Amino acid sequence: MKQVIVVNEKLNLPRGKLAAQVAHASVASLLSSGAAHQQRWFKVGMPKIVLAGENLSQLQGLYEKCQQLEIPAYLVQDAGKTVVEPGTVTCLGIGPAISEEIDKITGSLKLLK
Repeated sequence: MKQVIVVNEKLNLPRGKLAAQVAHASVASLLSSGAAHQQRWFKVGMPKIVLAGENLSQLQGLYEKCQQLEIPAYLVQDAGKTVVEPGTVTCLGIGPAISEEIDKITGSLKLLK
């Protein structure tokens, strides 16, 4: 079990803004998952990985794959009060779900640096 957050690197968000957006993605994706997956994820220490996404198009494609495979996912759209315009997609939260299922979607992405 794990959770993956994919960041829209095209935006080049400041570190504080990035941290807040990753937190939004983690919580929202968790809430979109079923209780059984939530409990299993809690028991294994809530592992999460943050990956670099290229742009909005890539995040939307990943989200669509999650929908097709019935993996919980959430696209974070910013309120636009600080750094980016309202509705800007900053991150994609995926899972918690079975690690191998998520890897089918995000296995080729690199860790966020």
